[in-house]
This record gives sequence, C-alpha cells and structure tokens, in this order.
Amino acid sequence: MSSRTYMSSLERDLKSPTIHKLAELCEVMDVHPLTLLTLAYVGDSAHQADELLARVRQELEAVLKESDTP
Repeated sequence: MSSRTYMSSLERDLKSPTIHKLAELCEVMDVHPLTLLTLAYVGDSAHQADELLARVRQELEAVLKESDTP
C-alpha cells in the first residue's frame, strides 16, 4: 500500500496525504478518518476533542438542515 519512505515523509511533515490515501491508511489502521483528522487538530487533549466534535456536530446539523429546505 505505502512504502516506508512515503510513511516517513508523512511523519516528518514533508508530504501531505490525499483524502484517498488518508482513507487507505485509516483502513489499514482500523480507525475512522475523522479520528486522525481530529488528532491532527487537537493532539491528545480530550477536552479540545470534545469541543471540536461538538462544533462539527452543530455545523453538520446546520448544513443538513439547510439542504432540507427548498
């Protein structure tokens, strides 16, 4: 799937994965892509993760509500 060189370049922030590659990596790691994205934004702070996920939930509900209105 991915070479050690590619993985190393991701870890060293020399490259950024595409959404497709992120999904492949998450499948191998058996985690949801949003888990990795959340970690990228908040690190290991559970409190910040809770705040971010609450915001995402609120924004998602607003977007879905807007798409339901004609």
